[in-house]
Amino acid sequence: MLFHLFNWLKQEFNMSGAGLFQFITFRASMAIIVSLLIATVYGRRVINLLKKKQIGETVRDLGLAGEQQKKGTPTMGGIIILLAIIVPTLLFADLSKVYIRLMLLCTVWLGFIGFLDDYFKLRARKKAQEAGTKYQKKDSDGLAGISKIIGQVGLGIIIGATLYFNNSVVVEREVIGKSAALVHDSAKYVIRKIDGQERVFAKVKTPITTIPFVKNHEFNYSKLVSWMGEGAEQFTWIVYILIVTFIITAVSNGANITDGLDGLAAGVSAIIGFGVAIFVYASGNYKFADYLNIMYIPNLGELSIFVAAFVGACVGFLWYNAYPAQVFMGDTGSLALGGIIASLAIIVRKELLIPIFCGVFLVENLSVILQVSYFKYTKKKYGEGRRIFLMSPLHHHYQKKGFHESKIAIRFWIITLICVIASIATLKIR
Repeated sequence: MLFHLFNWLKQEFNMSGAGLFQFITFRASMAIIVSLLIATVYGRRVINLLKKKQIGETVRDLGLAGEQQKKGTPTMGGIIILLAIIVPTLLFADLSKVYIRLMLLCTVWLGFIGFLDDYFKLRARKKAQEAGTKYQKKDSDGLAGISKIIGQVGLGIIIGATLYFNNSVVVEREVIGKSAALVHDSAKYVIRKIDGQERVFAKVKTPITTIPFVKNHEFNYSKLVSWMGEGAEQFTWIVYILIVTFIITAVSNGANITDGLDGLAAGVSAIIGFGVAIFVYASGNYKFADYLNIMYIPNLGELSIFVAAFVGACVGFLWYNAYPAQVFMGDTGSLALGGIIASLAIIVRKELLIPIFCGVFLVENLSVILQVSYFKYTKKKYGEGRRIFLMSPLHHHYQKKGFHESKIAIRFWIITLICVIASIATLKIR
């Protein structure tokens, strides 16, 4: 909103200082500052409100160290994260850009699904208290699992369809041998001055992504259906939307599973967000894209404001969520964090890097899948279920081994940092 206001002031009155809002770096800096202020200053008010409404965490007896101390800690603190992302984005981003609109939709959509899940859990606990019975989480897992999946799939379809069909979603390809003087169709071509030379770029609409550590580092999704014969490429959109939906659902659930220790999910998400910010800025700046020999995606740079707000929100939330936590994000925050990271990776066309920079989410997800699968297999074969880990997700395994939760969280942060650095290295290492 402020971007559009100052843009109007500059155009109409040539107001001094209004031009600052034309710079993405300035607006991104303001976004991260405002998001930090919202998360820290107004975060305290949200926590007090949650306490007043008696929206506290219910703890099951899992035999984990320190779990009883968490009882009654306010949950649904993801509202703080959502506000710290949405408000700065509305203030400083160009809301006419399709990528900004998609990310705002993703944030609100998954935040609302998570909010419903937390609300139903809270309602079940209050009903149990009023009835004088002991609340068991297994009696009500909040929003039904199928409802969560439907919500995530719905978002995946919207994002996938928009990225595939929207005419504003293009990449630019340099046209070798074409003179800038001969270019007349501005809808298909654009002339850019790089290192003092005018070069011609074509606007290409094609479903491609980046293959890490490979010299010819691009992959076209149409190749997945080309084996079906001539004309099969017209059905690429089906495969693309299915893949996008799967990625968003998987990463969203991975973040949700990871949110089991004080500061773990917020810290990991902040580090991942910093890495994604580098990808966004590099791919959205044609000079950096040319230097790094990566695809240039027009209008992508505007997403830097959203990512800056995202990182600021996660870091600011850690002020209250770091051990010992004064508030938990709940599904309101964790589902949104995972979905945002997945959507950003898809938009910047780095979804094949997700297993690397989201390594912690992946391992946490796999630990649950392996544990459950192995338990069912051994129970069927031997009549007694056996476990791979002392407890899943993986962070609880280390708790059972006697590691303090703050040490586990910090080490997972360090692992995520290593994964993010490895992902950034793919910009040059091929």
